[in-house]
Amino acid sequence: MSESKAPAATSGQAATSANVSPLGSEHLPDAALSIHDMTVAYHRKPVLWDVDIDVPAGKLCGIIGPNGAGKSTLIKAVMNLVPRVSGKVLIFGKPYEQNRHRVGYVPQRESVDWDFPVSALDVVCMGCYGRIGWLKPVSQKYRKLAMEALERVGLADLAKRQISQLSGGQQQRTFLARALVQNADLYLMDEPFAAVDAATERAIVEVLRELRANGKTVLVVHHDLQTVQEYFDHVIMINMRIVAHGATEQVFTPENLQKTYGGKLTLLAEAAHALAAGKRK
Repeated sequence: MSESKAPAATSGQAATSANVSPLGSEHLPDAALSIHDMTVAYHRKPVLWDVDIDVPAGKLCGIIGPNGAGKSTLIKAVMNLVPRVSGKVLIFGKPYEQNRHRVGYVPQRESVDWDFPVSALDVVCMGCYGRIGWLKPVSQKYRKLAMEALERVGLADLAKRQISQLSGGQQQRTFLARALVQNADLYLMDEPFAAVDAATERAIVEVLRELRANGKTVLVVHHDLQTVQEYFDHVIMINMRIVAHGATEQVFTPENLQKTYGGKLTLLAEAAHALAAGKRK
């Protein structure tokens, strides 16, 4: 996509007006996340190609696609955890470095060293370091905030338990609480529902909906096609390139699923659409 030029600034005006994105007129000026012509490659092999999207503020957005489609890479590239070959990323109109305090991140559970000798409360307190500063003691004020976050995810009674002694679902809730205590405006979550029990999944969904109700924006890498329409009001469908993105009811269609998954599209997805169609009748 070619970049549109913003109107030239006149005397007394900023280079970009309030109603034009710094990335050009084709991008939303008030988007929570804007990505322009982003390409990511590992060992010169493209993983994401020419990604160009906006995510409106206040949405609960699912990122779906087959294995190896670049879903996790997308959110890591937003946070500069993997290098971009090209492209620009803005968080609420500014580069990530300037707005990192407005971003909360929940990584894949498999990427965490759960044998590290810290308690659940210690992990959640790490979410406060952006305000406290590294290597500084955690005051009672922030421990209270961390306990409140653990209570929101149903783990207050396990605050002192070492993380290695928690179940997989409890570990996932702990990292969700760590993100919550940051009080971010944009949350990036990498498969928070993976390998969790039904009770944990319900608890996470409830927290995500609460975040949306409070005006937060949440991007979730997700793999269960059956729950996409129930959980998300916005969806990004990806397979190295963006296949479709927008309101779930408009873009989560059999045609776009076929384009996204191709031969990997399963009967499960078709059953999910049949079920959704039945509910609308």
